Formats: sequence, structure tokens, C-alpha cells
Amino acid sequence: MELLDGASLESVVAVAGPLPPERVTHVLRHVASALSEAHQVGLIHRDVKPANIILCRQGGIDDVPKVVDFGLVKDVERGAQVSLTQGDVIAGTPLYLSPEAITAPDAMDARADLYSLGAVGYFALTGTHVFDGRTAVEVCAKHLHEAPEPPSRRIGRRLPEDLESLLLDCLAKQPESRPATAGDVCRRLEACASFGQWMPDKASAWWREHGPAATARPRQAENTALTLTRRPSDDEA
Repeated sequence: MELLDGASLESVVAVAGPLPPERVTHVLRHVASALSEAHQVGLIHRDVKPANIILCRQGGIDDVPKVVDFGLVKDVERGAQVSLTQGDVIAGTPLYLSPEAITAPDAMDARADLYSLGAVGYFALTGTHVFDGRTAVEVCAKHLHEAPEPPSRRIGRRLPEDLESLLLDCLAKQPESRPATAGDVCRRLEACASFGQWMPDKASAWWREHGPAATARPRQAENTALTLTRRPSDDEA
């Protein structure tokens, strides 16, 4: 396995707070590209979250995003999970679950990963989760029924409209209302005014200041993937 020298996006935000829009655009572009490659060969990640995105140093360049932990991946070409999870469970991390991952996990497609990516971008941009709750059930209910608060309203300051609009589109309740593919997300990110503005010198400066704290921070237990039993419907019983 490749040795990744860096820290998770979760740790990066925990150490230094919300990221600037240009860095969020940079990270999301790389993650969307990785998801596009997986989706094109029929794989859905199903657990896209900040803890599974590592910002690492590669080839002397800082802040190279890597998507890890494909333990919940689903092979849609074969109609089966590659992992040991079953079709009658909800697999993933509730804070980043798409609505269809809650209601019909065995029927969801690659657009579920795009919802999770929108939630990751929201977290990176605001330092808060799209929805919080006292229990996993409460969080899932909000994913199903509540509209997300615009990130700019959440943090009380203006954000680039193109980036905010993309995140909210990814967080649409209905899959057909989201971007159609991860490739479409890539193209919209490349069209954002903030794209290409996170320069190597900025990344290196950040890692010099915050890197030791980010890499030393332990992975948080509350963001470990949870598996919730999905009760069968009357038709299934």
C-alpha cells in the first residue's frame, strides 16, 4: 500500500478551522476526479467523508488529495458490494449520507457519492456539518427532510456564489437534481473563479505552520463509519 505523508481533511479543519474557498475548490477537484475514475469502472465509494480524504506531500508538492478507505465500495456492474456489508443495511457515516443511501441503499447509484462530496465541501468551507443531531437517526431524518442552510448564511459572510451553488446542487435531495456525474462536478469546479488560486507556496506555508499539529491529531471515533439496520418495508416483510 502507498504510504501517505500528510493528514486527513478532518484533521486539517480541526486544527485550523474552515478552509479558504480556493483551497476547498482545489481539494474537491481532486476528489471529484478520483471519484470519476472509480465511477467509470462501476465502483461507488459510499463513505466519502473528511476522514477518508488525505492531504499529503507527493513529489515535493504539498496538499495533494487522496481518497482512501474503499471498504464499503459497491460494484454496480455486478450489482454487489465488494465489502462484507449486506443489502439490508445502511452503510456509511450518517453525517455524509445521501437520502437514498438511507431509504434505498441497495438501489443507489454514483450520485450518492456526489451528495457526500457536497457535504464534505460544506464542512471544509464552514467548519460545520450540513446537519447535526443528538443521534444518528435524527441526522438521517434531516438529510431526508430538511433543506441545507447555505454555507454563506451558516458562517455569516459572503462566499463565492459559483462554489456555493455547486455544493447546494450536490446536496439536492433527489439524485436527478444533482450534477449527473463526477466529471460534471470537475468541470464546474474548473469554471469556479477560485479554481487554480491555491498555489504551492500557500500550501507549503500552511503545512509549515500547522502540519505538525494536523499530522499528530488522532483520527476521531465519531467519524468512524456506522452501519444502521434498515427495517424492511411491509412489502418486503
